[in-house]
Parts: sequence; structure tokens; C-alpha cells
Amino acid sequence: MDQTAPNSQQKNKNQNTAMAVIAYIIFFVPLLTDAKNDPFVKYHVKQGLVLFLCAVALMAIGRILPFNLSYGLSPLLNLVIFVFVIIGIINAAGGKRIPLPIIGQFADKFNF
Repeated sequence: MDQTAPNSQQKNKNQNTAMAVIAYIIFFVPLLTDAKNDPFVKYHVKQGLVLFLCAVALMAIGRILPFNLSYGLSPLLNLVIFVFVIIGIINAAGGKRIPLPIIGQFADKFNF
């Protein structure tokens, strides 16, 4: 009996889980690999993209608002983004497809 097929599938699953985790750190890296065809990886890439867009928007808003308004708000929102990244990494590492709180619903809007 051929034992290479289950090992190959397990290796592929572990590699795709790693790509799903990487999607929260640098969202576009999994799109440059063969993992881009895996629905699990795509799901987490979309979540990572939404987090990236939120971080860019937060940075832009922080630059536009007067210093006294952005001083207290910006660090708090940066912490929220960081917590969402950690939640996403935990979900990806656990093999779960759970949307992130508040912003996870927007990830389904992307098609690629």
C-alpha cells in the first residue's frame, strides 16, 4: 500500500495552514504561491486584506485629524487591529474559518 499519498496530503495541509497564518502578516504572499487556489487560504487572505486596509485607513485618519484628537484614538485603534491580527492567526493555525469581529463581514466582498 502506498503511504506517500497521506504524507503528501498532510504536508500540503500544513503548508496551506502556514500560508493562511502568513496572510495576516503580509496578506499578498500566499497569492504568490500555489496555495492561492486553496479556499481556506483565500478566506484568510481576504481577512488579512481587510485588516491591512483598516490599518491604512487608520493611519490616514490619524494624519488628517488634529494631534489632540488622534493622540488618544489612534493607539487604541492600533491595539484593536493588533488584537484582530492575533485572533486571525489563531483561527488560521487552528484550521478554522471564523470571521473576525466587526470587520470580518467585509472580507466576503472581495473576489479573487
